[in-house]
Amino acid sequence: MRGKILIVAGLAVGYVLGARAGRERYEEIKRAATKFWNDPRVQHQVENVEEFAKDKAPEVAEFITDNAKKVVSQVRSSKKPAAKKSGTTSAASSSGTKTTSGTSSTSNTPK
Repeated sequence: MRGKILIVAGLAVGYVLGARAGRERYEEIKRAATKFWNDPRVQHQVENVEEFAKDKAPEVAEFITDNAKKVVSQVRSSKKPAAKKSGTTSAASSSGTKTTSGTSSTSNTPK
């Protein structure tokens, strides 16, 4: 909750400061950002990152697919009905609640 409050406060402060700076300052920041982005050194690094991402994408996709299959098989195996365990069953006659091996459920009988 604290993180959300900090984000909202940061956005509010940014909005107020941005509104005070006005359109002229916005245009100045935009020109500087465009100049930076179009710098050949920056574009060279962007190309390097794009190549790296393209090279690693198949490996990442395979890794995610394999792990997703493992999770699905684990979920399916945990949802299979378990063999009946020898446990005690007690019925609370006044409350309408039945307890079986540590789990409880409420019946539809009126109280």
